Amino acid sequence: MKFLAFPLVFAFLFATSTSAHEVRPAVGDLTLEGGRVVLSLDFTAEPIVAGVDLEGISDTNESAGSSDVDALRRLSPEDMEAKIAAHMPEFLKEMSFSADGAPVALEVTELRVGPVGNPDLPRDTRLVLAAGLPEGARSVEMTWPAAYGTLILRQQGVEEPYTGYLEGGAGTGPIAVAGGDAMTGWQTFATYIPVGFEHIVPLGLDHILFVLGLFFFSLHLKPLLWQVTAFTAAHTVTLALGALHIVQIPPAIVEPIIAASIVFVAVENIVAKGFSPFRPAVVFVFGLLHGLGFAGVLEEFGFPEGRFLPALLGFNVGVEFGQLFVIAVAFLLVGHWLGAKSWYRARIAVPASVVIAAVGAYWFLERTVL
Repeated sequence: MKFLAFPLVFAFLFATSTSAHEVRPAVGDLTLEGGRVVLSLDFTAEPIVAGVDLEGISDTNESAGSSDVDALRRLSPEDMEAKIAAHMPEFLKEMSFSADGAPVALEVTELRVGPVGNPDLPRDTRLVLAAGLPEGARSVEMTWPAAYGTLILRQQGVEEPYTGYLEGGAGTGPIAVAGGDAMTGWQTFATYIPVGFEHIVPLGLDHILFVLGLFFFSLHLKPLLWQVTAFTAAHTVTLALGALHIVQIPPAIVEPIIAASIVFVAVENIVAKGFSPFRPAVVFVFGLLHGLGFAGVLEEFGFPEGRFLPALLGFNVGVEFGQLFVIAVAFLLVGHWLGAKSWYRARIAVPASVVIAAVGAYWFLERTVL
C-alpha cells in the first residue's frame, strides 16, 4: 500500500490549485509619435501593490502575500485605484525608461481598475503612462522589473514594429522611434515556443491533468501514441482556426467542457476493460475544445505584425514540448519503475484517475454553478 500514497499525493498537488490565483503576463502597447511616448499597460495590479514577487511563479498562492492579493481584489475599483496611485512612485522607479540613453519621466494619464469579481481570478487594470520625448529622439529603451512578472510589449503605429517578450528583469534594447525593429520569422518562431510551453508547464493545470489522464490509461506505447496524436492533431486545427477568428466559442462554454473532458478520460481509465477504437476519436473531439482554449491564450499575447504564421507555429511547438515534458516526467516518476508491476493499475493508475476525475468535476462545477 505504500505505493498508493504517491498518486494520491501527486494528484492532491493539483487539487490544491483548483482555485488557482493565476499569474497572467502584462500586455503593453507602445506608441511613439508627435514627440511623445504613450505606454498603455493592461496588467494585474494587486500582486504588485501587495509586494508579491512574480518572477518565476504561476500562482499567487505560491507566495506569502496571497491573502493580501485576495483582499485587494475585493476592493472597489475606486479604492483599488487609490492604492495603485499611492504605489505609483515606487512602480515608476522600478520601471526604467529612456530615450537615446537619457532618462524619461513617465506620468500617469489614465488609471482604470476593473469591477470586483471572483477574488480567486485576476482582475484587469488599465494604466496609461505618457511623456514628451527629447527633440530628435531616435530610439527609446525600457526595462520591466523581474518582480512584476512577464510583459508582452508591442509597438504601435509604425511599419515593422517592435514586439518583445520581457521576463526576468529583461530590457528591450533600443527601439527605433520610426519603426523597423520587427522580429524576423525565425526570431518570432523561437520567441513563441516558450510562450506555448509555459501555457502547459506551469500555467496549464487543466491541460496537464488531461494529458495525465491519457498517460494513466495505459503505459503501452501504441495506445498512448494514438491518444497523443489525436489530441495534438485536434488542438492544432482549432488553435489555428481560433487564432484566425474563423471559429470562436465563448470561454464560458469552452472552459467547462475542458473540465468535463478531464472527468471523462479519467473515469474511462477506471471503467474501461481495454483500449477501444473509440478512445482516440473521443480524445480528438475534446482536443478540438482544448485548441480553442489555447487560441484564447494566444490571442491575449497578440501577434507581431506580419508574423502570424511563425508565432502560431512557435506557440504550437511549445505546447507540444510541454505535453511531452508532462508525459516524460510522469513516466520517469511512475511508469519506468512501477509500470511492469502486476498491481500498477490497481494501486497507481486507478487511484490517480479517481483524484484527477474529482479535480475535473470540481472545476466543472466551479466554472458553471459555483
